[in-house]
Parts: sequence; structure tokens; C-alpha cells
Amino acid sequence: MPMSSHPQSTPKKTSGWKSILKRAWPTIRILLSIALLWKATSGIDWHALFDSHIQMEPLWFLAAIACMMLAFICGGYRWGLFMQSVGFPRRIRSYIGLYFAGGLINQGLPSTLGGDSYRAITATHLTNTGNLSETRELDKELHHSVDLEHATPKLRLSFSMVLVDRLLGLAGNNLLGGIGLILGGATLAAWGRDLGYAVLGIMLFAGLFIAIILAWNPSKQLLQKVLDRFNMNQAMPGIQLAFAWPNNIAQALLAIGIHFLTILTLLFCMKAYGVDAPIEGLMIGLPALSLLLMLPISISGWGLREATLSSVLALWGVNPSLTVLASISYGAITVLSVLPGAYFLLKRK
Repeated sequence: MPMSSHPQSTPKKTSGWKSILKRAWPTIRILLSIALLWKATSGIDWHALFDSHIQMEPLWFLAAIACMMLAFICGGYRWGLFMQSVGFPRRIRSYIGLYFAGGLINQGLPSTLGGDSYRAITATHLTNTGNLSETRELDKELHHSVDLEHATPKLRLSFSMVLVDRLLGLAGNNLLGGIGLILGGATLAAWGRDLGYAVLGIMLFAGLFIAIILAWNPSKQLLQKVLDRFNMNQAMPGIQLAFAWPNNIAQALLAIGIHFLTILTLLFCMKAYGVDAPIEGLMIGLPALSLLLMLPISISGWGLREATLSSVLALWGVNPSLTVLASISYGAITVLSVLPGAYFLLKRK
């Protein structure tokens, strides 16, 4: 079946209290972020902190920016490989650019769609030359909520590759968190290290189970029938690239590496304020935070990040005030790192 980017039906309209909540939720999230950020900073004696003559080393901020940008480049490269494997244009640089643009949207830009939806929809209009086709149709699609039940096969396929990319990201996050718990879980609780082994075991078992499904012909054919049922019959190459043996080993290492780059970003922000943060503490705190951020209760983690990290790192004796400062710097560096995505957003205009 040829893939088409034209919408087949109009999304269903939301009515009543659900519509009111949907309109109010962005404002609620902003208020929650402000409240959480206020809670995280309310206990800081700023005068005493600055009078202590913090030994700032700004060069660490440059290293932090480099790590965060490299993490986004690697993430965009991985997603681009998945898109190419299922028949989308071979334009790795364009996918990396869309990845940055999606990251910028996720930092709180006013939008009817999240960053993942933006890159999934926009990628369906990408041409072999790197330009965008049917820009008017694209603008219409970007200004309406996505109804995958009635979406075209091409759009479903694009969303499926975004989902595969996100699942690998979640796997890398959990694997790194499990390693962190094994290294430093005893500081959290007596059962912290056991929890790390359990998390690592579950993730490895899940990866092995999926690999067996993709290797055993009957189960693979059954999966293909499921994909056909949801009009995603061309998604199998991308799924195999992500989860089949031995690709899954390389993908797991890449996913862990991408998340470790974000941990290095935070570590370098701490070093910029003269703090030697324990790497195992960061390997526990940031993955746990990533799981919390799956709940849409704040704007790009602001407030929630500061409150979570200051509580976790306090167990290792790290000054909560400096943790909050480093966390705010980490958030600012994340925003700066995805600014190249503005070029791709403006380019569409």
C-alpha cells in the first residue's frame, strides 16, 4: 500500500469538562513548576551562600553544553536510522535537526503538540532533498491534535518509529539507573543494591524475550499480523534494527551512552560550582527523575528536577543549595543546547 501524508478524517472534538481541563492544563503545569521551584529554593540562604565565595569554574559549563548537545545528536542519529530503515528519506542531518526542534518544543514552547508529535508529523513531509513537501497540509496537521486511530499509514509508521526510539531511551535510562543502584544503592536503603540487581535483571530479561520473539519465525509472523492489523506493515525493519539480536546489544549500549552524557552534563554543572558530586548518586537521581517526568506535572521538569536532585544528593552529603543551583544551570544548559532546533522551526515558516 502506498504511503500518503494526507489526513483521512477529522479528529474527534473534546467537549465538556475534559475540554476545560485540556485548555487549563498548561497553566496548571506552569503553576506546579513554579510551586516546586519555590519549594526547592525556599530553604536556601542566598546571602550566606554567596558570602561563602563559591569557587566557580565556568569552563565546566562549556563541557556540560558539549555533552548535552552530543546527547541530542546521538538521539537524533538513532531515530534517523529507524526512519530510514522503514522507507523514509535518507536524510540523517534532517532527522537530527527535527530531533533538536522537538527537544526545543519540549522545553515549554507554546504548541498544540509535544516535541515527539512534531517530529513524527513533520518527518512524513520530508523529501529526499531535505525540504518539506505540502507545507500547507503540514501546518494544518501541526495545529490539530493527533488521532492515530484515523491517521494515515505513513503517519502511523512515523509515530511507531518515535515510539521505538522512546522505548530504547527508557531502556537505557532504566539500565543506567539499575547500575547506579548497584554501585550506590546501599546509601539510599538496605535494599537499594538488591533493587538495582532486580531492575537490571528485568530489563535484560525483557530484551532477551523480545529478541527471541523476533528470532522465532512463528512469533515474528504473528507480530507482523498485528502490525498489519494497525496499518503499520512496514514497521518490522525498524523494530528489528532496535530489538533483534545482535542489534539490541549495540542499541542498549548507545541508549546507556546517551543517558550517561546527560549525567555528565549535570556532573559538570556541579563541578562548575566546586562540588564533587558522587557519580553513583547522579546515576540514581537522574534516571529516577526521568521516570517522574513521564508524569506531565511540570514544564520540562522545572521545579521537580530541583526538588528531586537536592533530596537524593543530600544523602551523599552534597549541599542542597548548590545542588539546586547546579540543577537550574542544567535546565538552562538544556535549553541552550536545543536552540539549534529554532532554525528548523523557523525554516518551516
